[in-house]
Amino acid sequence: MLFFQYFFRMLSYLVYGFFCILMLEITLQYIPIDLDVAFLRIKQDEIQLFHYKIAFYVHVFTAIFSLLAGFTQFSVYFRTKYPIVHRYVGGLYIVSILLFAAPSGLIMAYYANGGFWSQLAFSLLSIGWFWTTYTAYTALKEKDYKQHQRYMMRSFALTMSAITLRMWKYLIVFFWHPRPMDVYRIVAWLGWVFNLLIIELIIYKYLKK
Repeated sequence: MLFFQYFFRMLSYLVYGFFCILMLEITLQYIPIDLDVAFLRIKQDEIQLFHYKIAFYVHVFTAIFSLLAGFTQFSVYFRTKYPIVHRYVGGLYIVSILLFAAPSGLIMAYYANGGFWSQLAFSLLSIGWFWTTYTAYTALKEKDYKQHQRYMMRSFALTMSAITLRMWKYLIVFFWHPRPMDVYRIVAWLGWVFNLLIIELIIYKYLKK
């Protein structure tokens, strides 16, 4: 049993690492700054707006840090063996989301493709990301470590939407071939709502007991 637990834990880290590398490659496409590359090719009107341009680059270059933090923040071994690293990486995670990634994501949500429903989905994602991270931070300040753990898990479930949104997009297009804007509206919700459902099930099944 312990062998299988270790095996699946290592497998999950490998899969997560693979997708982090893919996200890092996507981020590096925007260095040096190019307004006609990747996602920006379909946002040529918006990228001409100064506030959108700032929000986009802030979001792209800070959200990747919160994603990479998952390697250190959810390992019991790492937390006990290297508590100082855990503390500083956690601080970077919280600061990058609260001050940069979530607020800039909210600005970008206003201009999301797919109309009102996509804009609403991404706005709720940004607000929820900020709120869960801030609640985790305040729980830590109050030394409520169980509350801190639960809300950090919820926060990271929303962080993972950067990966799961793209996974759902590829699967939906591969199996059903819907219209591009329909895909965008679907994954705008599916990319983070499904993550929250899974993490709530984990919290209920393991942590609450």
